[in-house]
Amino acid sequence: MGIVSGRDALRMAEEQKLDLVKVSPNAEPPVCRIMDYGKHKYEMTKKEKESKKKQKVINIKEIRMTPNIDEHDLQVKIKNAIKFLEKGDRVKVAVRFRGRQLGNTSIGREVLDKFVEATSEYSVVDKPPKMEGRQMVMFLNSKI
Repeated sequence: MGIVSGRDALRMAEEQKLDLVKVSPNAEPPVCRIMDYGKHKYEMTKKEKESKKKQKVINIKEIRMTPNIDEHDLQVKIKNAIKFLEKGDRVKVAVRFRGRQLGNTSIGREVLDKFVEATSEYSVVDKPPKMEGRQMVMFLNSKI
């Protein structure tokens, strides 16, 4: 349209029974638009809700173990991890070391390798085993 004074723009908006909305208030001169602000706001929230529907939320589930875990306990942890992976969640597998166990971290790595082998049908190693303080951590992502 062109450059119009603020009073004229406000009068034009009132004549059309619409709102005068500042689109870019920091510009020189400020940019305004005549529109139904309530309808605009409604459409924006509608678009936002629609985009949220399309998003997939990925949760991170943690499984903690010790290096000297029993075979049956390991199988229970594996079963739980598979359940999480089938739901589409990421799994953080942590082996915690206490006291003298820190001197022999290779046992913990063996436990994690067994874990990866058992869940290989359902998962991919996202981040390989790495020491973080007193625990060795690895992340698994579902193949689905």
